[in-house]
Amino acid sequence: MSSVINIQELEQQFKKAAVVDVKSGDTVRVHQKIREGSKERVQIFEGLVIRVDRKASHTASLTVRRISSGVGVEKTYLLHSPLVMKIEIIKRSKVRRNYLSYMRARTGKSARLTGMAFDKEAVNAVHDVKAEAEEEKLKEEVAAAAVADAEAKHEAEAKLEAKAEEAIAKHDETKA
Repeated sequence: MSSVINIQELEQQFKKAAVVDVKSGDTVRVHQKIREGSKERVQIFEGLVIRVDRKASHTASLTVRRISSGVGVEKTYLLHSPLVMKIEIIKRSKVRRNYLSYMRARTGKSARLTGMAFDKEAVNAVHDVKAEAEEEKLKEEVAAAAVADAEAKHEAEAKLEAKAEEAIAKHDETKA
């Protein structure tokens, strides 16, 4: 019995402290951290939640679908993944199922869902201090890189300007 408790404690360590209560039929904006080489950036994927699995578990996931350039794109996200920075609920729709697979066959007006009134601020007001700190750090790194690039560009321009002045001075000496 003690091994079961240890596994549950281990699972609790990897769970996020607070997660947005996402339901099927919600239109969400998922902020995902993407690493490309040595650079990191946040990519936003907006679409309809067609499935929510294992809400209480640390392996909770949601499947988000959107139409991009006429092609249906689905992405499955783990809610407690450290790569998922933030999930914003934009619209909440009235649905009676958990798995909206029928939405795959629908396009255009037939793909519309009836909206429901909900308090956006209250639903999205989930503060994960760890994730917010990491997002701040990412923004600071991007800002620092931009400042470094601007300084390097300024130095290069100063060198070119000095070289141009030197060339003008030589030209004036040869004329005189």
